[in-house]
Amino acid sequence: MKKQIIVTIGREFGSGGHEIARLLAERMGVKLYDKELLYELATHHGYSEEVMRRYDERPVNVLASRRVRDFSNSIEENLAHKMFAFIRKTAESGESFVVVGRCADYVLRERGNVLRVFVRGERKDKEKRICEIYNVSPRKALEMMKRSDKMRKLYHDYYSDIKWGDTRGYDISINSSLLGVEKSVDALLAVVNLMQKQDEE
Repeated sequence: MKKQIIVTIGREFGSGGHEIARLLAERMGVKLYDKELLYELATHHGYSEEVMRRYDERPVNVLASRRVRDFSNSIEENLAHKMFAFIRKTAESGESFVVVGRCADYVLRERGNVLRVFVRGERKDKEKRICEIYNVSPRKALEMMKRSDKMRKLYHDYYSDIKWGDTRGYDISINSSLLGVEKSVDALLAVVNLMQKQDEE
């Protein structure tokens, strides 16, 4: 890409947000930073993949953690701040990329070259997608949806002063049920292309 563009994708569980992020990164010709790449990063800081999977995008357990000035004994918080530092450093390098979750919308809030996106969907469509991907019953899909969204909200809201899913924290909120995954990617790519052209005019 000529001009640096960063796209952050917040998403409801089952909305297809991760698939939209993957396809968008592919069509932009940039890297996708999601949990797999961030797991790899964390191993350089002494965290195992098991620890990453357990604490990634998890809210801080305030009853089990202690803070003294800038120091915390919370694995969740220390891991989150390492991820935030990685996201900022990658942004400062001039690289264009797409990043899923990890409070990236808030972490990069002061940058002018960021498109902050939130992907939501209708309950029936999210339920159907979860059933197909995880091979579970509709009842189990609903449980997974509620649990995952609750964790994402608690995680995001702990670090951000703008609530998870609140449109004021995003440039675009997209309902994947309205357009589907492919057309949602088309719409976001059109916005990215407009952002690219703005500096050329």
